[in-house]
Amino acid sequence: MKPVWLAAAAVVAMLAARHAQAQDGGALATSKGCTNCHTLDQKKMGPSFKEIAAKYTGNANAEPTLMAELKEGKGHPKFAGTDADLKSVIEYVLSAR
Repeated sequence: MKPVWLAAAAVVAMLAARHAQAQDGGALATSKGCTNCHTLDQKKMGPSFKEIAAKYTGNANAEPTLMAELKEGKGHPKFAGTDADLKSVIEYVLSAR
């Protein structure tokens, strides 16, 4: 009986962890303040997400480059969030075509 409870607890823990990671890049971009300066398809204070995606099209180093720039605050305010959150936002931005 004890192994059944342990297995059930493990499944619940995995589902909870997956749900916590499930927040999509668009929602994170909004909650982290990215949309204060950027929009999907129009220049605001910063370039649109579509402009950023176009700039990095075909660049194999796009994601690591943006990760480094946003984590270190190079030419852009530092991203206030986890690496996983930043990765989700970058994937969202780079997919905006």
